[in-house]
Amino acid sequence: MSQINKVVIAGGGTAGWMAAASISKLVGRRLDITLIESETIGTIGVGEATIPSLLTINRLLKISEPEFLRETKATFKLGIAFENWRKLGHRYIHSFGDTGTGCWAAGFHHFWLRGVNEGFAEPYGDYCLELQAAEKSRFGLVSSHKINYAYHLDATQYAAYLRRLAEQAGVRRVEGIIDQVSLDPSNGNITHLLTKSGQIIEGDLFIDCTGFRGRLIAEALGTGFEDWSHWLPCDRAVALQTESVSPAIPYTRAIAHGAGWQWRIPLQHRVGNGLVYCSKYQTDEEAIALLRRNTQGEATTEPRFIQFTTGQRQQHWTKNCIALGLSSGFIEPLESTSIHFIQNGLLWLLLMFPSDTILESVRNEYNAKMRREAERIRDFIVMHYHLTERDDTEFWRYCRGMDIPESLKHRMSLFGSSGTVFKDQDDVFAENSWVQVMMGQGLIPKKYHPIVDQMSSVELSEFLRQNLERVDQSLSQLPDHFNFVKQYAQSG
Repeated sequence: MSQINKVVIAGGGTAGWMAAASISKLVGRRLDITLIESETIGTIGVGEATIPSLLTINRLLKISEPEFLRETKATFKLGIAFENWRKLGHRYIHSFGDTGTGCWAAGFHHFWLRGVNEGFAEPYGDYCLELQAAEKSRFGLVSSHKINYAYHLDATQYAAYLRRLAEQAGVRRVEGIIDQVSLDPSNGNITHLLTKSGQIIEGDLFIDCTGFRGRLIAEALGTGFEDWSHWLPCDRAVALQTESVSPAIPYTRAIAHGAGWQWRIPLQHRVGNGLVYCSKYQTDEEAIALLRRNTQGEATTEPRFIQFTTGQRQQHWTKNCIALGLSSGFIEPLESTSIHFIQNGLLWLLLMFPSDTILESVRNEYNAKMRREAERIRDFIVMHYHLTERDDTEFWRYCRGMDIPESLKHRMSLFGSSGTVFKDQDDVFAENSWVQVMMGQGLIPKKYHPIVDQMSSVELSEFLRQNLERVDQSLSQLPDHFNFVKQYAQSG
């Protein structure tokens, strides 16, 4: 292969237009970029909650945050409330913030554990600003402190917004359905795509954003799929949009049911609802009935059913084709990682973007990084299902009793025995995320780090009080979340 001049993106949606906007704006000055999609092919478009990493790509694209809020009908997200996961009636929040202040050897949770043992610690979440702001529906951007946040957004509108940015940067959109994928017989690379209308789209580098089907990466190039459904058995979802009946809150609700869980995502103009479930334990009819019983406001759409298999491609980059989005794999939307995974794949591609020949060493490194990222996310999601006290249904009994990846066993054992938790390099989830979820699901460490005993009980009590006071002071400066959204969206 000679110079990489022509980039072809197969498929639109969030993945396709995020790729188009990112490549065109960040490395595309010399590139001929074409995106092919069809208005007749719908997009999944239900992943409407994000994690803080989305701010990275928005900043790289120099997107105005107020404009972004207006265009995508977005609200702010400070975390996820997990209801009925540990046991029926139990609730905790996985927030995006740091909890308290630790020291070089031990995170804050070690100090808190000793405080619990001695009877003067408040609940762990009281020491986290983002969590308390979520509970009280407050949000603001003030100079006195940093607040960690993400967004709830309309995924369809986000794709449309990215499309406008990409086309302004020179991306050419072709309307069409891919009929054939032509391969070079000498090396197996893709040479061009043929649409049903007879258009030939030639390229040097192809990006597959064709969804679960994987029209290029799987069907044409034969890249296999690693099935994780024995760890993540949910294989269906039904989505439904409803009218808002109350001001939007700054967190996602994830409500566990008998054979899966329900999401509730508040936007400026509506609420996104859905039920993720396992078809082995629940029928489609039962699922939609359950979802309708547990939504508020009038439905504005018809229910949309989605079938999926959790897992990942054995290679995310094969030959001259990179899979992004659902074509690369799916780890269900529980911790809102779908858009992050697209973004991460793009960022690694941009860092390794080939100028001429696609080197095998580069492709191998990309695949290794994407595999590690997928496995870390997988472990985090599996933990929510496995680390539970629920045994009230066959589904939960299966999840509680199933064998889990060795990497997750190690993390849980390490934390449970000593309170130790380390963030792997490039791990999307911070140490405090693992701490919040493990303790939220009921895994409380048996021991804390011995450095904590350097403090007297009086000193520790004062230390915890000061941490609490800092949260209270910062919280008092934050305005009402939804009022802030409305004002901020019109500010620029």
